[in-house]
Amino acid sequence: MSLLIKNGTVVNEDAMFKADILVSDGVIVEIGSSLKAGNDFQVLDAEGKMVIPGGIDPHTHMQLPFMGGVAVDDFYHGTRAALAGGTTMIIDFVIPTKESTPLPAYKEWREWADPKVCCDYGLSMAITSWNPKVEREMEEVVKPEYGINSFKFFLAYAGMFMVHDDEFYQGLLTCSRVGALARVHAENGPVIAEKSKALLKQGITGPEGHAQSRPEELEAEATNRACVLASQANCPLYVVHVMSNGAAKAIAHHRQKGNVIFGEPIAAGLAVDGSHYYNKDWCHAARYVMSPPLSRDPSTPEALMDLLAAGELHLTGTDNCTFNCEQKMAGRHDFTKIPNGVNGVEDRMSVVWDKGVHTGKIDPMRFVQITSSMAAKIFNIYPKKGRIAVGSDADIVIWNPTATRTISKNTHHHAVDFNIFEGMTVHGVTEITISRGRVVWMNNTLTVEAGSGRFIPLKPFSPIAFATIQQRAKVNNTI
Repeated sequence: MSLLIKNGTVVNEDAMFKADILVSDGVIVEIGSSLKAGNDFQVLDAEGKMVIPGGIDPHTHMQLPFMGGVAVDDFYHGTRAALAGGTTMIIDFVIPTKESTPLPAYKEWREWADPKVCCDYGLSMAITSWNPKVEREMEEVVKPEYGINSFKFFLAYAGMFMVHDDEFYQGLLTCSRVGALARVHAENGPVIAEKSKALLKQGITGPEGHAQSRPEELEAEATNRACVLASQANCPLYVVHVMSNGAAKAIAHHRQKGNVIFGEPIAAGLAVDGSHYYNKDWCHAARYVMSPPLSRDPSTPEALMDLLAAGELHLTGTDNCTFNCEQKMAGRHDFTKIPNGVNGVEDRMSVVWDKGVHTGKIDPMRFVQITSSMAAKIFNIYPKKGRIAVGSDADIVIWNPTATRTISKNTHHHAVDFNIFEGMTVHGVTEITISRGRVVWMNNTLTVEAGSGRFIPLKPFSPIAFATIQQRAKVNNTI
């Protein structure tokens, strides 16, 4: 299939200009003015619209087995929803149990994802235990045949996914050595466990207990601790789902000292606050349970967007991990048993535009950077992804900057029975999504096929993450 996109305004992270775009065999082959279409070309008129790189969501958990259930957005429904919202690639997480190791878990995730994905995807790998076999398999999965270039460490979920500081530090050293970015879920698992016990003993069993057991100071403390340990290991660090001002300030403090750290707020944290945990409807409140929790300070969402605008935070994800109300009911009498997770992969692009560009905090180029090109650079797939350029994959969104839509569970494409942005009217709408040259979303209709997405191997030693790390090691004579 060949495409000609005419009359649009191309927006990259560093430029905006009027141009036509010619696509052939899934790749952008020409950008210019007054380009001509062949007889077999599909022509799309983007007059008055922006033509932007497809979104890259660097943080999803499709089909995740977690807390006694499995996330209902599997790799089919989750990637369909992504495409409907203008996201053309996700990076999901392989999460071994403590009894497993990276290689068998990797095989399992590929077997789940490959037959179902409707858009391209990459994988990150969680490290949930530490021993010589795990270390050897980390060295293995960064090879091209596996394509892992980042590892995630949980400082929360004690007894489930959490690693202790010594294990985390050993993992950071290994990441630095093999050229993999370290990613961290920054909370204080042991303290959360103790606070949860105390709250339950006091009779606080509902979703409000989830927020009370996880005060923002613990996220800030763990973020600071992770930054210190990463610095000691000379390892680049990526803090996932930054949910509070304190965590963001810790990242800024360590970046000012010259450390390589990236901060990722998520769509939920940019648009919703933690007041929902106190809703009298138990299921409503439980639907917002995630970790770290949404901030109970109503000024936090705007503050996080301000930090994105200022460059103190660097890209946006979603942590999309959805459970229906029936699944959330597993914690009806004990908030520690409520499956954690919310939606976001379909609505992220519109939420970020609405809260950022529509409010005048950022321009369209910064929007492209924080929804696509920065993720492409961090995960070493730029400019194949994340840019409108000759030779880049034709992952393209025709974006209507003035249109609005109202978000609802009744119209979204997720498998989950709620939407945490329910009733929110957002400015900025995906009119057409093109995935590797295929029109997959147009006229509010999806045309997708399970398994049509590709697995994208991610190469180690991403320059934006490792150039400073390698120079510092050279200066210190450690390599």
